[in-house]
Amino acid sequence: MKQDFTLEIASDNNFSILNRIVNVLNRRRVRIKKLIAHEDENDFRKGGAVLLLHTSPDLMEKVKHQLEKLIEVEYANYTSGSATYYERSEQIVDID
Repeated sequence: MKQDFTLEIASDNNFSILNRIVNVLNRRRVRIKKLIAHEDENDFRKGGAVLLLHTSPDLMEKVKHQLEKLIEVEYANYTSGSATYYERSEQIVDID
């Protein structure tokens, strides 16, 4: 059964990394409900993204492992539900 997941990704801040992340999700037919990308405030070479996704739990695990295979991605963590997404998005927006 499909449900909402919050996916947090930390990666290098390269030109094509966001495109590569979205391509992984598109290939697996994962629906992106919301997405926030940000640059690390201490190091412009690092960044990340917080995504609200709608998919099944087993597919979410596969997507996580696929994203971690990308060279630029340091880690990818997900949690069930949308509460974490809204907490993280408020933190990111407050920084700016």
